[in-house]
Amino acid sequence: MTSRGSAHPPLLPRALRPGARVALTAPAGPLGPGVLDKAIDRCRRLELEPVVSPAATRRQGYLAGSDEERLADLQAAFDDPATDAVWALRGGYGTLRILDGLDLARQRRDPIPFVGFSDNTNIHAMHARAGMVSLHGPHPGADFPPETEASFRAALFSGEAPGPLSSRPEDPAPHALRGGSAEGRLIGGNLAILASLCGSRDAVSARARILFLEDVGEPAYRVDRMLHQLLRAGVLDGVAGFAFGRFTGVREGSDDITAVLAEFADRLGAPAVTNLPFGHTEHNCTIPVLAMARLDADAATLTVTEAATQPR
Repeated sequence: MTSRGSAHPPLLPRALRPGARVALTAPAGPLGPGVLDKAIDRCRRLELEPVVSPAATRRQGYLAGSDEERLADLQAAFDDPATDAVWALRGGYGTLRILDGLDLARQRRDPIPFVGFSDNTNIHAMHARAGMVSLHGPHPGADFPPETEASFRAALFSGEAPGPLSSRPEDPAPHALRGGSAEGRLIGGNLAILASLCGSRDAVSARARILFLEDVGEPAYRVDRMLHQLLRAGVLDGVAGFAFGRFTGVREGSDDITAVLAEFADRLGAPAVTNLPFGHTEHNCTIPVLAMARLDADAATLTVTEAATQPR
């Protein structure tokens, strides 16, 4: 597959509009009770028409159906000319097992939004390698407070630059780990997935880019280990700045994680902000991968300065 060079602007998917048909797929783990009903309701509240993939409710151990079923669902969702967006129902584990079978030819001709996070970082990395914007954002059956919906709409419906990621008063306040500012295209997602991609064809590069990272259930020593893996693999070479989201699901040691993140920012001499509102948390802002952004560590803000979608 031919990749678009870094000198070329990325391909933008079409903006959504009321009535858009959205394929709901489960490319990784199986759904929990009630998740699909919540996802369908969420789509309808957003004035979108949900189209549930055939294998979305299946279960095969820790996977949502067999590799063949999940790949067939995902491929059909991207290939169907009547599909206006593909929205992952959840993360978990399993996307990596089908990644090499996925063909994004239709995306390169006429891209549509792909939305998801966590294990779906695999699919974002594949889009990034091909030079296409995708959307690191909440799953439809998960928490979706008003601020999360506003961020989702700004990225997917407006065709304009989404602007700053907005925290809520009840969220941990973003703060600088290392001062300064940076501009560049956004790259990143789930830290564990990005580490697992090292050495593969879809390994990302943060050179001249703002690297955004989040994770769940990973204690400080494992965050440290995965960041070292990115460092030794060259992923962090020339990084412009770090935008750290929430590192949740750890009973103790959150201060230790912050210390690890600060150490890497200092080591690489890059501005860094932590506790930005995205990740495995109730308020999960939508971040367009490969869009231009500005990180102001002194103000503890991340602002997306370029449209994530093209007007229809």
